[in-house]
Amino acid sequence: MYTFFQVSLLITHYNRSSSLANLLYTLKDLKCGFGEIIVSDDGSNEEHLGKLHLLQKAFGFKLITTPVNRGLGHNINKGQDAVTKPYTLYIQEDFEPSAQFPHLFLQGLEHMKAKKALDIVRFYAYSPYAYLKPFDEHFSQMFHPTFGTDYTKIYLYSDHPHLRRSDFFQKFGRYPEGLKGDLTEYKMCISFLQNKAQGLFYNDFSKLLIQKNSQQEPSTMTRISWRESKAVWIKLLRDTYRQLKYNFDIIAQPPLRKL
Repeated sequence: MYTFFQVSLLITHYNRSSSLANLLYTLKDLKCGFGEIIVSDDGSNEEHLGKLHLLQKAFGFKLITTPVNRGLGHNINKGQDAVTKPYTLYIQEDFEPSAQFPHLFLQGLEHMKAKKALDIVRFYAYSPYAYLKPFDEHFSQMFHPTFGTDYTKIYLYSDHPHLRRSDFFQKFGRYPEGLKGDLTEYKMCISFLQNKAQGLFYNDFSKLLIQKNSQQEPSTMTRISWRESKAVWIKLLRDTYRQLKYNFDIIAQPPLRKL
């Protein structure tokens, strides 16, 4: 039995109530509990809202709603504003934790408690972070050299599942609102580098949680096709553009609004 009394589980949700149910029931089966659970909904339709209220009765979570979809930034901001515990596990509704998750999450939490300089512990990714140095058996420490040439260094922060301190708005600012989801995430990534964030990265990054996008509830995030194209000339142009823009924005992006 694992109960993380000092941790708020913050789940963002939009029209994927079956995915949310899978996440919550999987955590229950793993005997993994939290000081509180907050579900921040971004204007789901009536069918999914009805299911959310049934899940709320079963799990007793705080449900933070909005009458219309206002985007990723607003959804995370209002959810984080409702947090009352010193640490936040942020996760989107379409993830399923593995049997190893509670034990390794505990290790990440203990590292954050012991090392006050840590701002984030990341548990999932599509690929390893660009700059890593060994920390312990399961985690590496992320670092970002000032003149590092790998532009993916900006992903020290990621919207994928991670543990953070609940007062991180004070250091990094609030998520910008009224923007597309990928731009919202990007601006927070830049803020993390501007404010010299420190964090840990779980080495076996694709095994601790599984992202489940079913045909019934596919991902709601859409991206412009050129950003995903594998054509050689498009990749060359894209990489050149990102190298210049990302490094410029680290210097020039105005600070995000802080509390």
